[in-house]
Amino acid sequence: MSGRHDQVERRRIRRYRIRKRVSGTAERPRLSVFRSAKHIYAQLVDDQHGITIAAASSREKVQPAGEAPRKIGLSSAVGKRLAERAKEKGIMRACFDRGGYRYHGRVKALADGARSAGLEF
Repeated sequence: MSGRHDQVERRRIRRYRIRKRVSGTAERPRLSVFRSAKHIYAQLVDDQHGITIAAASSREKVQPAGEAPRKIGLSSAVGKRLAERAKEKGIMRACFDRGGYRYHGRVKALADGARSAGLEF
């Protein structure tokens, strides 16, 4: 390899590096985030059994939170919705998998929204 990677390849390398360390269980699932240009998706995954416990996305009808910009407000609302669904299933703790994205902007807003609804990281 030449040592030079494009943006997608660098994110893939970061994502694999994170996934080596972060793994979800039934008691403490992994909160996985995917961010596209238009939407944001989050799910709680039990890696030991290979199942998704709960999921939420900005494609659902969610109300943006407060006066935040559109995408950031939607991300916060998605985090709150995911935390509510996790509480219904009896899950109070999770480990956060940012998916190779930097922890700022929409990814941070989703995490803060989930924390504000009672999910612990």
